[in-house]
Amino acid sequence: MVNLTINGLNVSVEEGTTLLEAAKFWGIPIPTLCHLDGLSPYGACRLCVVEIGEGPKASLVSSCTYPAEEGLKVRTASSRVIRARRMILELLLASCPQSKTIQDLAAAHGVCQQRFKQEYEDCILCGLCVRMCEEQMMAKAIGFRSRGENRSIGTPFDIKSDVCRLCGACMYVCPACQLRCTFNEPEKTICGSGQNLRPPCLEKEQFDDMMCYMDPCVACEIQKQNKQ
Repeated sequence: MVNLTINGLNVSVEEGTTLLEAAKFWGIPIPTLCHLDGLSPYGACRLCVVEIGEGPKASLVSSCTYPAEEGLKVRTASSRVIRARRMILELLLASCPQSKTIQDLAAAHGVCQQRFKQEYEDCILCGLCVRMCEEQMMAKAIGFRSRGENRSIGTPFDIKSDVCRLCGACMYVCPACQLRCTFNEPEKTICGSGQNLRPPCLEKEQFDDMMCYMDPCVACEIQKQNKQ
């Protein structure tokens, strides 16, 4: 067993467990887009970023690919992590604003603006469809093509695949295809239909090293009870 600390809690997990799996096992939520149980970890979306270490040597890593290590100190909701996730969500909204999955994540993290050039694409290159097709459907009908800004997903040479069974699994796992946001003012980028009130504890400076990570927020629930 590997012993580590997550959000100040001493936990033990089996060797080979990733930080995302460890947090999930102990009931600590971490958002992600490119991870799916049953598929190999890929680390493309970076939304599952967490902070490890202490002081100036602390660093951000993708929890879905980073293995649990003995004595490791992990923070899933420090101010640094929250800022990184909001920046990532802004970039995702710039690429695919009509994905309801991304819109809901943006609302949950208090993202109210998008400061990057709008692309209106239908793919965030999370690789879920490629891994699903290869690892679960055993077809390898689609894959990544080219590199850099020209990187895309499709069949080799854009020729209809002979091994594709039209099973639809690629569309089923795609965060851009699952649900489409139907807002009719695309120039605003963020529809805000799923906007939630941000927990008050996220605004307090004394929680810089560890902000609210519970869902629902314990502080908010107590506040509600006191008002009742």
